[in-house]
Amino acid sequence: MQLTRKIQRPFSKPSATPAQQDTRSRAQHLEDSTQQLGKNLLTALRKHGRGGIAESLYAQMLKLSTSDEKLKVELFRFVDVLPTLKTPEAVMQHLTEYLRQPGVKLPAGGGKLLNLAQKLPGGERLSERAVQFGVQTMSQRFIAGKNADEVTSKLLVLRRNNMAFTLDLLGEAVISESEALTYQQKYLDIITALTERARGWSPNVQIDRVTWEKPQTSEVLKTSEVCTIPRVNASVKLSSLYARFDPMAADATAEAVKARLRPILRLARERGAQIHIDMEQYDYRDITRRIFVEIINEPEFRDWADIGIVVQAYLRDSESDLQMLLTCAKARGTPFWIRLVKGAYWDYETMLAAQRDYESPVFAEKWQTDANYEHLTAFLIANYQHLRPAIASHNVRSVAHAQAIAQQLGVPKGAVEYQVLYGMGEAMGRALSAQGQRVRVYVPFGELLPGMAYLVRRLLENTSNDSFVKQVELDHKAAQALLAPPARRDASGMRLKNAPQTDAPPRDAPPARLYRNNPLLDFAKAGNQTQMQTALAQVQAHLGMRVPVVIGGEREAGEQLVARENPSNRSQTVCQVDYASMEQAQRAVALAERLLPVWREVSVRERADLLRRVAAEFERRRHEINAWMVLEVGKPWREADGDLAEAIDFCTYYADEMERLAQPRKRNVPGEWNDYAYDARGVAVVIAPWNFPLAILTGMTVAALVAGNPVVIKPAEQSSRVGYFLMEALEAAGLPKGVANFVPGEGETVGAALVADPRVAVINFTGSKAVGLHIMKEAADIKPGQREIKHVVAELGGKNAMIVDSDADLDEAVLGVLHSLIGFGGQKCSACSRVIVIGDNYDAFCARLKEAIHSVKIGPADDPATTLGPLVDAASQTRINRYIEIGEQEGRLFAAITPSAELTAQGHYVPAAVFTECAPHGRLCQEGIFGPGGAGVR
Repeated sequence: MQLTRKIQRPFSKPSATPAQQDTRSRAQHLEDSTQQLGKNLLTALRKHGRGGIAESLYAQMLKLSTSDEKLKVELFRFVDVLPTLKTPEAVMQHLTEYLRQPGVKLPAGGGKLLNLAQKLPGGERLSERAVQFGVQTMSQRFIAGKNADEVTSKLLVLRRNNMAFTLDLLGEAVISESEALTYQQKYLDIITALTERARGWSPNVQIDRVTWEKPQTSEVLKTSEVCTIPRVNASVKLSSLYARFDPMAADATAEAVKARLRPILRLARERGAQIHIDMEQYDYRDITRRIFVEIINEPEFRDWADIGIVVQAYLRDSESDLQMLLTCAKARGTPFWIRLVKGAYWDYETMLAAQRDYESPVFAEKWQTDANYEHLTAFLIANYQHLRPAIASHNVRSVAHAQAIAQQLGVPKGAVEYQVLYGMGEAMGRALSAQGQRVRVYVPFGELLPGMAYLVRRLLENTSNDSFVKQVELDHKAAQALLAPPARRDASGMRLKNAPQTDAPPRDAPPARLYRNNPLLDFAKAGNQTQMQTALAQVQAHLGMRVPVVIGGEREAGEQLVARENPSNRSQTVCQVDYASMEQAQRAVALAERLLPVWREVSVRERADLLRRVAAEFERRRHEINAWMVLEVGKPWREADGDLAEAIDFCTYYADEMERLAQPRKRNVPGEWNDYAYDARGVAVVIAPWNFPLAILTGMTVAALVAGNPVVIKPAEQSSRVGYFLMEALEAAGLPKGVANFVPGEGETVGAALVADPRVAVINFTGSKAVGLHIMKEAADIKPGQREIKHVVAELGGKNAMIVDSDADLDEAVLGVLHSLIGFGGQKCSACSRVIVIGDNYDAFCARLKEAIHSVKIGPADDPATTLGPLVDAASQTRINRYIEIGEQEGRLFAAITPSAELTAQGHYVPAAVFTECAPHGRLCQEGIFGPGGAGVR
């Protein structure tokens, strides 16, 4: 027998299977086609990009404004604020302030011109005219006009160049229902006007006709169908149709928006127009998609194909959007459009995610978005019978790749639409149109003032280092670089080998023990909404529980059992609270004093770790605690979760800080040793308010505990159940019995007894100025047997004003005032109760604030659609109603929204009321109001 030995070569690659070889061959063919089509398109782009005098003027202005990055930023900040400036002096002042910022490098001679404009007689007016001319020139490049008359001529020019359009109405930021209705009416008007005019337009086969191939079924072979494309096309932002657009209130938002959207869709269908739903920030993504899917499946619109939605490729989960929309289109039986964009909110999404400590929803690097765009393009074109593709990009590589995909799949010419931005992409549009492709231009229109934010965004986009338009028009990059496949590259542009090609780079891990805020729940997510609703239902099923006194770990009955009613519905008893007696309060202090020597000797590390376990317990019971907060004190969902998150933050922050402070500081000299260290002071009494029923109570308590001080906790009468969660969390974390004791009760009795007790060393108090001053006075009175001067830590109420300057963004100013005024019913010392408006903004600000007030929805705190809930109790209700009476005496009632009689009979509801012409030294302008009634505008 002959034996043979097979020698395996360890470094040889296994041969590819025929299927793998075919895949590689197709991929290489696709890349070769992309390169060739890209070169052709780039040549055509540079040929068709040559413009006249206006184009040259724009290029020079663009080059001038982007010569220095700091100069560009300051110029665009100035452009953003320019529409609010009413006088030449204001224009000159702001221009000087922005351009004189440190680090701004003006073009040659720019500084001298600026100085000359300031000194010359009439220089300010001349400068204003020059600035206005420059901005008007810029805006006219990006904004087609203010109305149908101005826009029509621009649209006809596009059609003569074989390019269709979609209209985008600027000024979509609405802060009141009247503004939302105005936005809706403007779309109804423009659709009516343009469809009437479009009947007289000459037909254009290239953009008005398309051949679709119907998908083959088991019964019917694949067939073709020539369809007419609507000449009028409009893009709508859903958030502009409803002033209270809120993903958290998903059901209410969906119903309200659909009611406003139906007339637009109905009119568009009747008059042969097309509607496209724009996609906005990530928070709005899910609710926007939900509204779109629900409304296109209604019987009235189910068989209508002239409607579409946007998918943003810079979102990491955008592929799942396309998968879901494909499933929807197939089930619906009628195709609809998908505009595939890369995304216009990258900076916003990145910064917002960092602020919230969320994982960023967008890819971190531009090449990742480009790679995902190509992947989604292939998916979309492969399913063009169901999802009609609109490839929106100015990137030659991206567009050429789409063309190559369409060729490879045999998609009929015209079945893939290419879209560009007005003022940025016409050169690309003309180049594609010359190739016989169907092109649509996204055309903004509207007033310059509300359109300024859009204009600035376009300018920033157009001049960013990653802007393809800038690379082609200003930088003149070589074709090889412009057409290179998306990949991570080094500073020289070389592709990095073995670099991951799809996933975003990992976020930097924080150093050990670096404090970070606890992220708030994202109530835009359906899962968090469901969990909150479930928690509310579970708590509702267990209302009426008893909140005991806790001394030395033992639950005790108090001397009085008090029912706590739901502020939203007085007929509901939320819980029953055992109010401690004077004897119980004194016994709690005595026990805490006995345990002081033991607790102060526990290591700082052990005390700090206990606080971290308390934080973990809060996190574990997060939805449950939030639900109790909503029902016991009437705190809305987001405010409740913010309260809980702050309680967690106090635990983790104080734990970290105590470990830092515990390190002795040494000041030694020869023959002498000096150590500086912190030690516990003694028994700490915590007297907390109800408006932050967990956060402030927790912060004052754990700060004392981690420093080695036993505590006696007295929660506010209105929030004893929520306060009891802290006691439960301390016990669950392993705090020795008696180191913390829980004595709910009235401030005038139990609170006063605790303050007066000579064994108390520290008093932590948050509440009104009057009570705080009384506590300080009482603590200063040394009692017999008292060993130490009592240390009082007091956070007291205040009176806050918001100042609206002459160049303020009124969208932000009005919303800021409104949210501060009605957030948790204004029951915070940080709430805005005075507004001081400076300069020419007064009338405009007041008009918009009035409409915003009238758009407030008053209702129960457990309803996520409520924007103004009840006050905490009857005493607060009486006090605010009294301040409204004072306001009517001292000023003039400017705007108010009043609860219904049914709500008033049901809970502690009051109007949101704003007064003007208030006396500066009157009660309304000087006293803390602590509610939504009685705010003054001056």
